Amino acid sequence: MSALTRLIQRLKELPGIGEKSAQRITRYILRIKREEAAELSEAILAARDKTRTCERCGNLTEDELCEICKDPSRVQTEICVVEEAFDIPLIERAGVYKGLYHVLGGVLSPMEDVSADELRIAELVGRVKQKGTKEVILATSATTEGEATAIYVAGQLKGMGIRVSRIARGIPAGADLGLADEVTISRALSGRKSMDSTDQE
Repeated sequence: MSALTRLIQRLKELPGIGEKSAQRITRYILRIKREEAAELSEAILAARDKTRTCERCGNLTEDELCEICKDPSRVQTEICVVEEAFDIPLIERAGVYKGLYHVLGGVLSPMEDVSADELRIAELVGRVKQKGTKEVILATSATTEGEATAIYVAGQLKGMGIRVSRIARGIPAGADLGLADEVTISRALSGRKSMDSTDQE
């Protein structure tokens, strides 16, 4: 197998990258200077080797705690629950939410054998018990799995004397959070609704 074919094959293994996309990326890599290609390679290795998960919230960081968890100006009584760490920058760009985050690490999915034990739900419950949290905002996607996960998490928080809310339907039904723009996310957060089964107010 030639070096060119090998590169295309490896690129096709990336999520969302098909044959044509892999070829376009390969053409780009072949056209840039060798120094730029080296920088790209080094950036990939550095990110792979240095990135870890925040011990508190599960966000991506190079330290024990991420920048958001270390920021004392953040609202310490609010926790926004997301599926993946890559959802956090999307919400941050909307510029509305100023609290903390909690990354579940996925969603409940019987089809893919993802159970509650494999998500960071127990860690969330522990944080709520220890930190004097007043509100947990469930910002999972509006997919079937995301909705099921939100309902399950809300059930786990029931009776803890906090407000549990769900982001509003600014996110279309069945849509992934990553496909929404900043305005839509901002409206969804601002218009969040209490989940009646767990609302303690």
